[in-house]
Amino acid sequence: MNLNLNFKSALVCGSSAGIGKASAMELASLGTSVTLVARNEEKLKGVLSQLPTGDGQRHDYIVADFSNPEALKEKIEAATKDKVFHILLNNTGGPKGGPLFSADTEEFTKAFSQHLVCNQILVQAVVPGMKKVGYGRIINIISTSVKQPIEGLGVSNTIRGAVANWSKTLASELGGFGITVNNVLPGFTATDRLDNIVGNAAKKHDKTEEEAAEFMKSLVPAARFAQPEETAYAVAFLASEAASYINGINLPVDGGRTKSL
Repeated sequence: MNLNLNFKSALVCGSSAGIGKASAMELASLGTSVTLVARNEEKLKGVLSQLPTGDGQRHDYIVADFSNPEALKEKIEAATKDKVFHILLNNTGGPKGGPLFSADTEEFTKAFSQHLVCNQILVQAVVPGMKKVGYGRIINIISTSVKQPIEGLGVSNTIRGAVANWSKTLASELGGFGITVNNVLPGFTATDRLDNIVGNAAKKHDKTEEEAAEFMKSLVPAARFAQPEETAYAVAFLASEAASYINGINLPVDGGRTKSL
């Protein structure tokens, strides 16, 4: 397989930690020049210093907060003015947990803006360049909830489903230009987000965090949590030439936990 990404450029969102950081590292290891995007500049500088440069890549970063779509739009449009991004990884922290019925309507508005609206802004900025060079990979980190809703994540289940349908529609519209649009659906992955979920589960069921974590692992055929790098491998494959005929899919990386096909 041709997994070489030399001379490619990637815009990687949420790349100061977790799956976003792991994906940036993996893409850079395959030759990509990476532009990191997150809101914490100090963390971005730390990740930037760790990115491989053995193939002559030039990495940089953009400080942007997805709670401010207009500011994001301004910064991304400036970044794409004289640069083509061949790869876009849409990735941002999920909405807070809780039952769907008791969620305030503002939670939906905020989550829709941070996830779908910001994704749309990023796509509209990078796609003209992708069309020009005839190569594009738009990869969205979503959740297995688009296949099987997750208890206690009502707003997230709702918004993630909207993003999945947005992505599938884009895949049909952009496929003829050499651009693919795919979703990666992480399962239980060892990130700060999972720590919060484990903590909430422990409180809800009057268990220790260790007990809650072990129960969650028991739901996974692989009997463990994933490492962020394992999701990053899927991202890197979908970004490569080898995945040129894979378009419009939802790819679970969950150790077999999702029960639906």
